[in-house]
Amino acid sequence: MIPRIRTLALAALGGVSCVALVSGALAQQKGYSITVNKDRLVNAQNEPQNWLMMNGDYGSQRYSKLTQINRENVKNLRLVWALALGGMQDIGQNGLENEVNPLIDNGFMYTTDGWGTVYKIDARNPTKGEFVWTSDSGVQHEGNRPQTRGIALWNDMVFANLPDGRVIAINRDSGEIVWDKMVAKTNEFGSKERFLTAPIAAEDKLIVANGAGDGGTRGWLAALDVKTGAELWRWYAVPKPGEPGSETWKDKTNAWKTGGGGMWQTGSYDPATKTTIWGTGNPVPIYDPQARPGDNLYTNSAVALDVDTGKLKWHFQYTPNDSWDYDENGIHLLYDTQINGETRKVVAHFGRNGFFYSLDRTNGSFIKGGQYINDLNWTKGLDAKTGKPVEYDPNLDVQKYVSEARALRGDGQKRACPTWHGGVSHQPVAYNPVKHIAYGVGVEGCFTQNGAEVKYLSPNGGLDAKNSQPRKFDSDLYYGSVTAFDVIAHKVIAKAVTEIEIRSGATATAGGVLYTALQDGAFVAYDDEKLEELWRVNLGTPLKGAPVTYSIGPKQFLAVQTSGRHLHPVKFDKLENSSYLFVFALN
Repeated sequence: MIPRIRTLALAALGGVSCVALVSGALAQQKGYSITVNKDRLVNAQNEPQNWLMMNGDYGSQRYSKLTQINRENVKNLRLVWALALGGMQDIGQNGLENEVNPLIDNGFMYTTDGWGTVYKIDARNPTKGEFVWTSDSGVQHEGNRPQTRGIALWNDMVFANLPDGRVIAINRDSGEIVWDKMVAKTNEFGSKERFLTAPIAAEDKLIVANGAGDGGTRGWLAALDVKTGAELWRWYAVPKPGEPGSETWKDKTNAWKTGGGGMWQTGSYDPATKTTIWGTGNPVPIYDPQARPGDNLYTNSAVALDVDTGKLKWHFQYTPNDSWDYDENGIHLLYDTQINGETRKVVAHFGRNGFFYSLDRTNGSFIKGGQYINDLNWTKGLDAKTGKPVEYDPNLDVQKYVSEARALRGDGQKRACPTWHGGVSHQPVAYNPVKHIAYGVGVEGCFTQNGAEVKYLSPNGGLDAKNSQPRKFDSDLYYGSVTAFDVIAHKVIAKAVTEIEIRSGATATAGGVLYTALQDGAFVAYDDEKLEELWRVNLGTPLKGAPVTYSIGPKQFLAVQTSGRHLHPVKFDKLENSSYLFVFALN
């Protein structure tokens, strides 16, 4: 594919940069790229002037050491420049699913839109951003859905997953496409595999994931050679018969072929052990657990894979035999901290099922769990030893859990909490490693549904939507929240409520401020301990991308990218979608 590239003059540098690395300062002044190598990504938090990965660093902490903007002066933030992007063509009724933030490397921004166009922006001028190049990957709009959760940097390239199933590598300096590979394809029943998440680069490999599990495909992770795009390994979240975990699919209709487990939020990476850790989605069919008896591994799980071989090292399943759409493909935080007086290497997760989990990241064993959602009734709690729901019975093919909240075939409406949107779903979370506080943004509330039987086309598999029973559902107590969770005491220490759900993400800073954005156009700053609101501005268009912060010389900036509406109903419908990048700084 030959890209359409537009090269523009670079903006003049407003002043000499004073950044952490001399090489970075030179790059900001002269306008050339410095290789984004392994050492830089491993130490990403030590380059607070930059934002090199979608979730901030390999541990997905989204924490910045910048302090110029703090609790006392954040009220003085103002818009310093904005830049219109593309991507709003043929977006449909609900708008662009563009849950993305820009990456920043020594004064230059890299971002994308829902149709896979990638932009390089010169951000060194404190009052204006200018395009360096625009690379159009040529995605056909017909038959594809515009959606992205980001891009990745490695060496001298930018990597992007595209809505049509391709993965591309772009030269950072020229904007030319270096390689272009079709990776996500169509399965035997006609469902398309799709990329919903940003790739992650590690050890000269690009890790990409199929997120179309709900569409009747099997979720998978694949590693591509960063130089050529050649596929090195592929691991499936739903095993085929005879593979480890296949014994947990006890149906006679080959449910594994369309079994779900899609991955639609970027995983984390532990460079010390060369382990990449991802969350997997729900099993399919989503709401009929009797159609797929068994625990349905490795859906609704944290999975840890050897990045060199693609072999599964360990897993932890949060909700076996799920029937509420409690995907657990959200962010998995990596950090070291003390729990119960002992220093532990932790992988932590705001579960969509309403619990915050701490696992041992060396082997996946359960350490501790605690409820963070206000309303939760599908289980009475977690087993203190195993981390499984207390009602879980390994001898049952179909779990019972709390029957008042579990709609099985033939049952009328039953109310379950949290809502099927979960608490924290895909939304990027944050972690302050100094204060040991994890932050989650998402949805609170409950929903009702009946027990509807799903039919298969034949014993060979395939979902028969035409002859399946209709599912009826509704939501109540539906609102958004920001949660601060003390990971040592393992309890909620503060919660802020928003009128509508939050679909963006959280970013924490050493200045004592936590940032997020709302679908009603609000860009908001909170005190990072009390979650008291400190500043708010409304940009007049839906926001689903998480904010990022960076600096040019001595000046700190905040950036947020617009997005489009969410596909599900929200409490407003009068905003126009836009495709913009907004940048703020102090007066």
